[in-house]
Order: sequence, then C-alpha cells, then structure tokens
Amino acid sequence: MPGQARRSLHGHPLMTDSQPPSPRPTETETPGRFSALLDVDRRWTARLRIAERPGLTRALAIFLAHSGDSWFWGAALAVVWWSGTNLWKWRTSVMFLAIAATAVVVMALKVAVRRRRPAGEWGKLYRSTDPHSFPSGHAARMMMLGVVALHVGPLWLAAALALWAPLVALARVAMGVHYLSDVVGGAVVGLLMGGLTALLF
Repeated sequence: MPGQARRSLHGHPLMTDSQPPSPRPTETETPGRFSALLDVDRRWTARLRIAERPGLTRALAIFLAHSGDSWFWGAALAVVWWSGTNLWKWRTSVMFLAIAATAVVVMALKVAVRRRRPAGEWGKLYRSTDPHSFPSGHAARMMMLGVVALHVGPLWLAAALALWAPLVALARVAMGVHYLSDVVGGAVVGLLMGGLTALLF
C-alpha cells in the first residue's frame, strides 16, 4: 500500500515536520574560527608594535617602513633607466610596469575588503590617503620586486630584496600601520604578481 508507506515514512523521526534541520558545521563554526584567527592576529600585531617606544629600534623601523614607498622605488627606477644600459632600461621598465599593476590589484582588494588600519599616530600620510590596510601594498611591492629581480636579474638584487622585503613588512607592523595578516596577505599578492610578470616578460 503506497499510502501506508508514505504515512510510515512521514511518521519516522527523521521525516517529521516538527524537527528542525541541524545546522551545517560551516554555518556555526566558521565565524567562531575566523574571530579566533583575528584575535591571534591582533595579539601578535600588538607584540610586534614599537611605534610608541622611542629608541634606535624605532628609528630603524621607520627607515625600513619608508624604504618600500612607491615614490621611492619609482624615483630610483627612473634614475637607473635614465643612466643605465639597454639591459637595465629593460629591467627597470619591467619593474615599473609590475609596480603599477600590483598597485591596481592591491587597491582593488583594499576597496573590496575595507579593513581599517590599526589605531595610531605614526604614518598620518598613509592613514589619510589610504585608510584601508588589507593587503599591505608595501609588502606586496617588495615581494613582487624580489620575484621579478630573480627573473630579470641581477641575482644580487634578487638576494638583497629577498632579505629586505620581510624587514619592510615587519616594520610596517612595528610602526602600527598594518596588522600582521595584512603583510602576510600582501606578500602572497606580491608572489602572485611577481610570478605573473615573469610569465609575461
């Protein structure tokens, strides 16, 4: 009897209308896990921060934090292009195009994510012109330049940037303009953009 079969199935505990569906694990656990990761991110960021501590370490962090500025690299590449050989003109042209493309990608991600920078006083120019922090443009730029230098040469520049890039990233956290996850995300973007540039050039 089909009718009896339907009634017996409907009467089964798994088929009753009164029993609420069990929530998916991702619906209840993901927000909690994400909040926990953000808490860890904030704690490590606070530990690395030295913006309010005068001294030699702070002065070094300021220098490193500024050394990844786009205007600095744009000016340096322009000087090398103007005075360099044809090989160096090609190298600097590739790097300049990669810097511009990386800046577009970073800005698009910042507008999409809209994460506010950590509160602080240092870096007022960064805070006023670019209030969003994720991902870090400085970390992305330096990591990308290291990958591009490994592709176009010379190797000594790639080695120097491989050491300099993480120092710039940590300095941005130390001076309070980025969370630790911002520079990690920026480094990933830089690796991707550097790899893309190597494929294209």
